[in-house]
Order: sequence, then structure tokens, then C-alpha cells
Amino acid sequence: MIARREFITLLGCAAAWPLAARAQQTARPVIGVLHSASPEMSADRLPLFRQGLKEAGYVEGENVAIEYRWAENQFGRLPALANDLIRRRVAVLAALGSNLWAIAAKEAAPTMPVVFIVSEDPVRLGLVSSIARPGGNLTGINVLNAELAAKRLDLLHEFVPAAVRVAALVNPTNATTTETTLRDLESAAQGIGLQIQVVRARTSREINEAFATFEHERPHALFVGQDGLFGSRRIHLVHLATRYAIPAAYGSRDFAEAGGLMSYGASIVEAYRQVGAYTGRILKGVKAADLPVVQSSKFELVINAETARTLGLSVPPTLLARADEVIE
Repeated sequence: MIARREFITLLGCAAAWPLAARAQQTARPVIGVLHSASPEMSADRLPLFRQGLKEAGYVEGENVAIEYRWAENQFGRLPALANDLIRRRVAVLAALGSNLWAIAAKEAAPTMPVVFIVSEDPVRLGLVSSIARPGGNLTGINVLNAELAAKRLDLLHEFVPAAVRVAALVNPTNATTTETTLRDLESAAQGIGLQIQVVRARTSREINEAFATFEHERPHALFVGQDGLFGSRRIHLVHLATRYAIPAAYGSRDFAEAGGLMSYGASIVEAYRQVGAYTGRILKGVKAADLPVVQSSKFELVINAETARTLGLSVPPTLLARADEVIE
């Protein structure tokens, strides 16, 4: 009888194991990740987000789950994707890839904690009350790339001092960022004697059409605005700039790594890691309102010397001396 009772007890324990395992899995907090691009285009950045989470004590698949939603650069899908994650009652929403994501997340989730990456002042975007004290349910990282437009234009002019006409490629869908970028470009251009030719594109087809106009209007250089669409189409943009032999400046190093002439902007590596770290801290109970918005302080000048040679350009020694990396 004793052996029989022990056997029945053992069976009962064994039957309970899957239930306990399921209960433990259900208890894991769930993070919602909204991204404007595709998994393929973000494959090199998401590990940095997970690294930040790990630093905060969370490992995907072990003590936290992540639900991903990808817009595939179709910005009209933003509200539906955000609302889908909210219905799933995720603990924190991470809005990555575009200012529009952060704005959509704020509108869809008025109380849920949201951690964002934006390229300009989040106070001006209406996301937070102040940098030091966000005051609501949102916080995150400002990579300042929209504010760096004037500096990037100055570097491009230094690289191509004979340039007079510079085409500025912007996405009108991202209206706030476009307005900031063009305002700063026009102001900076006046100071160094440049003419800005504004070219707008909101789809891949319109990007192709914009470059097709260069056959007749031949700008001397190209400034590519900071935008999620352009980031996801960076290989295509670099290919077109090479095809039309136009020296171009971009806002993040992955353009230069893909063959673009030069880039100047905040370290995306650090930004994604910081978003992961902030997400982890919120999971531990820290309120978004108590986490100040991080202003990027590490900026990288990356020059692709091979592309310069292809375009028949010599890299000025002054730029070589300041470059964080020269790609040969």
C-alpha cells in the first residue's frame, strides 16, 4: 500500500509539472516591439536591444517574452499594429525606427509605458513634458540626428568644396522631422553659400523618380534626411547615389558601411542598447516618468574611402583626421 500511495503521488506530481511550467511561462512579462522596417533590415540592431535588456536582468525566452510587429515601411499600418500589442496587454512598448512610431504609440497607449527612439526634440514632438522629467508614460532616447543636419551639411561641403547645388532628400510623410531638417539646412546653406534643392519621396518608387530627375538637374551633392523609410532602403539609396555618381551624406554609419560616401550621426548601437536597458528598468518597476530622456552624446563620422575613389574624390586630410572610422 505504501508503494502504491507513493506511485500515485509521483504520478500526481508528474501531471502537475506541465501546469507549473505553463504557469511560469505565463508569468513572464511580455514586451511589445514596434518597428517601422522589416526583421531583415533590423537584424543587426535588435541584438543591441536585447543586450540592454540583459544588462537589466532580462533574457528573451528565459524570463521575458517579446512580441514583434513590423510595418515593412507601410506607415499606414502603425495604429493597427500598436493597438494589436495593446490588446495583448504587453507590459512595455518599445517604439523603434521612426518618430512616427513614438507618436503612434503615444496616441494608442495613453497609460502603457513606452520607450522610444526619436531623431529630434521629444518635447517639440509632444511626447514628453521635459527632457529631465518626462512626466507621463513615455521616455526614451533622442539621437539628435535631425538637429545635426547643419553639421552634416557642413561636413559634406568640406568633402566637396566645389559643390554649389545640394539636393536634400526628405520624406514628407514624416512632416515634423522634414520641417526641422529643411529649416536647419536652409539656414546653414546660406552661411556657406550653398543652394538647397528639395526632393521629396515617401515610397521606393518616388525615390527612383527623385534620382531620375538628377539626369537633368544634376546637383553637385546629395543630403539624405533622417527617416525610417530611407534607413530601410539604405542599400537601394547607396546604389542609386553610386549609379548617378553623386557624393552623398547620410545620418547613420550603416549607410557608409553599405557603400555610402560618408555619414555623421549618433551611435545607433548605443541608442538601441539604451532602449533595452530602459525597458528592463521599467519591467522592474521604475516609472517611465522618472527616467529622463537620454540625449545622445556619441557621434560618429564614418568615411568610405573606396566610394570616394570611385567618385574620383580625394578625402580632405582635415576629415581624415576627425573621422571615427575610414572604410577602405
